[in-house]
Amino acid sequence: MGMDGDGPGGGEPGPRTKASLGERASWRLLFDQVRPHRRVLLLGGLLSLVGSLSGLAMPVMAKWVIDTFGEGGALTGPVLGLSVAVLAGALVSAAGRFLLERMGETIVLDSRRGLVDRILRLRVSDVDRLKPGDLLSRVGSDTTLLRAVCTDALASLVGSVFTFLGAAVMMAIMDGLLLVVTLAVVALVGLLGVVIAPRIRRASLQAQVALGEMGSVLDRALQAFRTVKAAGAEARETAAVSAAAVAARDRGVAAAAWTSLAGIGAWMSIQLAFLAVLGIGGARVAAGEMEISALIAFLMYLFYLVSPIGQIVQSLTQIQNGLAAVTRIQEIAALPAEPAAAPVTRTEGEPLGVTFSGVVFRYGEDRPVVHHGVTFEAPAGGMTALVGPSGAGKSTVFGLIERFYEPQEGSITVGGRDIRGWPLGELRAMLGYVEQDAPVLAGTLRENLVFGASGATDEEVARALARTRLDDLVERLPEGLETQVGHRGVLLSGGERQRVAIARALLRRPGLLLLDEATSQLDAVNEMRLREVVAEVARETTVLVIAHRLSTVTGADRIVVMEAGRVRAWGTHDELVAADELYRELAATQFLVSS
Repeated sequence: MGMDGDGPGGGEPGPRTKASLGERASWRLLFDQVRPHRRVLLLGGLLSLVGSLSGLAMPVMAKWVIDTFGEGGALTGPVLGLSVAVLAGALVSAAGRFLLERMGETIVLDSRRGLVDRILRLRVSDVDRLKPGDLLSRVGSDTTLLRAVCTDALASLVGSVFTFLGAAVMMAIMDGLLLVVTLAVVALVGLLGVVIAPRIRRASLQAQVALGEMGSVLDRALQAFRTVKAAGAEARETAAVSAAAVAARDRGVAAAAWTSLAGIGAWMSIQLAFLAVLGIGGARVAAGEMEISALIAFLMYLFYLVSPIGQIVQSLTQIQNGLAAVTRIQEIAALPAEPAAAPVTRTEGEPLGVTFSGVVFRYGEDRPVVHHGVTFEAPAGGMTALVGPSGAGKSTVFGLIERFYEPQEGSITVGGRDIRGWPLGELRAMLGYVEQDAPVLAGTLRENLVFGASGATDEEVARALARTRLDDLVERLPEGLETQVGHRGVLLSGGERQRVAIARALLRRPGLLLLDEATSQLDAVNEMRLREVVAEVARETTVLVIAHRLSTVTGADRIVVMEAGRVRAWGTHDELVAADELYRELAATQFLVSS
């Protein structure tokens, strides 16, 4: 928005980062991510199960080897069978793992596409409250956590559960009493996990929020990199980023503490179960109630039982991290978004008039009113200028016309039609908008020129370059139109960026051209030339221009004077000099009239 003091400014820091979603809702959202891939998940889980079953056969085969050895029989058959079981289990498990990894990558791709699409379709009023660094964190690190959940966590969880059940069945066949002893220890670990899991989720969410905040602080410094250098503020900004990094570290340590506690519980269960089975089983072997080979096989199954417990605990921990990631992704998805605009064929725009009737607007309930019943008309065709001191609400007029924001009261018509009745894509296709800071995107000069008119021909581009006096620039550039202009157009001067933005708007052949301080960074020669271009364009379409330098708009068909969010006067330059004190004062300070 404009720099005349009427922009949205601060406001809330963004979506609420506390656990606004219940854990049940987070689980549902996580399953929504996985549901389209449930067949692949099922197949991958099935292959993992087969691999686990081959592993479960190993203790029985080990018992076979021991018994055969004790009886003096040939070991070729048992050893060969054991080798085949190991190899088959490894191959099948690898295939299942690959399917699940590919599924995870696909889920992340879908999630990132959906999140980016949602972010780019958010309302401007919501984006004003968000921080770019935090949004990048949600698209990058949060979706990466989602991949870990969908591959490592879910795959391990499915495989571990089946391994656990299979081992329990085999142990029940071998010795029911020892199985009861083992499950009693497992139950204690399960209780500990129920207590710890919600704490892991909360700590993980806080850690991810802190990571997003660190990205936001760093993004702020990078966006104003030259200002930081010029102010000698490198150390101060480094300290700010470091403080955010420390906060992220501290919250990450808290999450790690709860995760470690869960891991210790799983490890203790393995040790306690082993000691209990060894003690009770050893006593039964000594009493002749159990064969030594059966005890060895049971102890092997014990590790097939308790090892999955550790994996289950680890998987549930990862899933808690994933639930936190899903919560942050859903916070963006829950924000209202503009409808997806259907492509609109670019046509020569008929001049569109603009009418504001009693418009009242504020950027938020906690923000002051910007427009207090603004009423004016910009007739179709010709040039209408908005002038007035900073903070008058001029740039907000453009934001409302583009429907970046919606007024609280009053109506706005474009081409005699209420803008709320226009399909959003169709409305914006009829507008050409040159922002005050004239943003230029990283890429080639050609890409920037046709950014809003991808179907523009070479002849149209050449005409726009000539009208904005950019043809000399193209000749000087080493690769002409294909020259890279750098991040935010850093390789271009301020005036060149401004002319690129104007040429980009002209290529859209708009029915209404919005120019926000379009000549503020031009020298006197280029300003005069551009005034001629604007006057020429005004004969073809409607031009609505915001200007602090009145010299650029003295020839406007109508000048609207704004002050403190109200329209105080309108007329031609000569009429306003004679009738309006504020306009006469502005003109006098710029030496357009004698004081």
